[in-house]
Amino acid sequence: MTARRPAWWLYAVLALLALVYVMPFLIQVATSFKTEPEAAASPISLVPQTFTTAAYSQLLGGEAFPLWFRNSVVVTLLVTAGRVFFDSLAGYALARIHFRGRALVFAVLVAIMAVPNVVLLIPKFLVINQLGIYNSFAGLVVPLLVDAAGIFIMKNFFESIPVSVEEQARIDGASTFRLFWSVVLPMARPALVTIVILSFQGSWNELSHFIVASNDPQLTTLTKGVAQLASNQLGQGTKYPLKLAAAAMMTIPVAVVFLVFQKRIMNTSAGAVKG
Repeated sequence: MTARRPAWWLYAVLALLALVYVMPFLIQVATSFKTEPEAAASPISLVPQTFTTAAYSQLLGGEAFPLWFRNSVVVTLLVTAGRVFFDSLAGYALARIHFRGRALVFAVLVAIMAVPNVVLLIPKFLVINQLGIYNSFAGLVVPLLVDAAGIFIMKNFFESIPVSVEEQARIDGASTFRLFWSVVLPMARPALVTIVILSFQGSWNELSHFIVASNDPQLTTLTKGVAQLASNQLGQGTKYPLKLAAAAMMTIPVAVVFLVFQKRIMNTSAGAVKG
């Protein structure tokens, strides 16, 4: 029997949903190239009557936006590198090292994943302030260096790797860290790519943590700066083209990273090696 072809209306519904999903982004990009009077008069028009790059010139020519961008790049790169290392290290410990309370640690880890981040904002602020890293890059970066979801992903992937691949290296006298670094970690490339993508997106788009970790204008990140711009804290008037130009430029790095690595995102059903 031949497989039934999906009905035409199914494609129509999917196309409509895709259009609804993409439309806000298209409006954002189109409005960023409009003049301010036109943006206020026709905010959802997709074709600017007067095409202008004034909003982008104003952003790039000022001091604030380049500073926000630099801060976001520094924080994102440090957080991504830290999460790749520490999440994989913790995941390997939970997957391979047998110690008392391992099951409890994993249960707590899963429980943390279910806690909304907003609940932890006040305790996070108190800890950052007590450690003396408030209003510093350390305060922006250190609390984000490890995340429960990343550890969970790495643990599950390491458990899919047969223990037998480590036996020869263990016989040769390799230490636990040497086994992790030289034998197992290179085999976990699909999971590592997944962590890189999720960490980059998460830290680049982070907002709530940066709000409680600093109030120094010199440490403002893109998300915080664009949020202030959108709420008119930095000036008067609608400034739709300027706000949406900032938002559009903010989405470019994440979009590029996702498009480059999307085919390498780990398939949860894939194992490292065949048994």
